Amino acid sequence: MLTIEHITFDCADAAALAGFWSQALGRPVDEGACEYHATIGEGGPGPVLMFLQVGEDKTAKNRCHLDLTADDRDTEVTRLVELGAVVRSEHQEHGIHWIVLRDPSGNEFCVA
Repeated sequence: MLTIEHITFDCADAAALAGFWSQALGRPVDEGACEYHATIGEGGPGPVLMFLQVGEDKTAKNRCHLDLTADDRDTEVTRLVELGAVVRSEHQEHGIHWIVLRDPSGNEFCVA
């Protein structure tokens, strides 16, 4: 049987990107975070987010990404932008309205 151990983000600075997601999700960065490797959620409920330093920049659209939901989408998008995210696009399709953002390392995610 397979289980998901980590959802992994490639980035230039693991501790910095973990800090962004820690603030975005209200979950603390785990002890031992450094520029090469960091996690959020080890030993807790829910998925563990892992951040790994890689040498190359992001050059194409993510094939897999996080879809987040919020009671007040616009307020959360504003907060995420203040934390360092960038709005990429906005969509409305099949009765669903969502906004695509990029985290500080360029990884796309959506807020519906």
